[in-house]
Amino acid sequence: MTTPMIPEQRQQEILRMLQGAGVLSTRELTDAMQVSHMTVRRDIAALESSGLVTPVQGGVRLVDRPLKEPPRDRQLRSTLELPSKRAIAARAASMVTDDSVVFLDAGTTCEAVVPHLLTRSNLTVVTNDFTTVAALSPHAHIDVIHTGGLVDHHRLSAHGPLGVAVVQQLAIDLYLMSAGAWAIAEGVTVPEADTALLKRAVLEVSHRSLLLADSTKLGAYERYRVAPLNRLDVVVTDDRISAEAVAGIRNLGPEVELVSA
Repeated sequence: MTTPMIPEQRQQEILRMLQGAGVLSTRELTDAMQVSHMTVRRDIAALESSGLVTPVQGGVRLVDRPLKEPPRDRQLRSTLELPSKRAIAARAASMVTDDSVVFLDAGTTCEAVVPHLLTRSNLTVVTNDFTTVAALSPHAHIDVIHTGGLVDHHRLSAHGPLGVAVVQQLAIDLYLMSAGAWAIAEGVTVPEADTALLKRAVLEVSHRSLLLADSTKLGAYERYRVAPLNRLDVVVTDDRISAEAVAGIRNLGPEVELVSA
């Protein structure tokens, strides 16, 4: 006998189904999940209060949001939202403990974490980012592992199956994930399949995961999905994010850490 889903599971399933269909009738949802009309209505109301869906006559659809494509060149991204990035990086670094293995993602926000790690002892940093490796190389008290893989010259990082093979041999205590695009319904997304592949691999071997993303990137989404927000433990972002968005994220499960830029 199939175990009934809890409300959070049903709501995630509704979002998943809407990703493919756009609009679904209440009957389609009750039939798919084998629950009552009232149960589906309660789930829709919960998702509506989080700003994720909009009820329509006889059913529900995802909230419309314009496609926002984030800048991809690292040099350009390094000049954007610097106060927010630094504050987010400092808060994320405060969650890194001595004697731990940390995966530091490629990206300018994660790069800003590096100076805060220099006082840690017996730390191992795993990364696919060449800039991070260069910054940590002079500090012999920190062990550094680069994943290798196909080089992305624009982002100064590597990704793909070779990096995944390295990651799968590791046990990561804390994953500091960067995001150029994230949204409540879509989760974390990236423009290349190989990037998504590596991020998902790191997520699978990590005990705890933190998303580091400023609020200007919320609502942006790319072609390839890394993970829904409910797969993450903590979202660290700046306090310019709306109260409704914070409630929507928390409703999905992650803690939300707000910093002031």
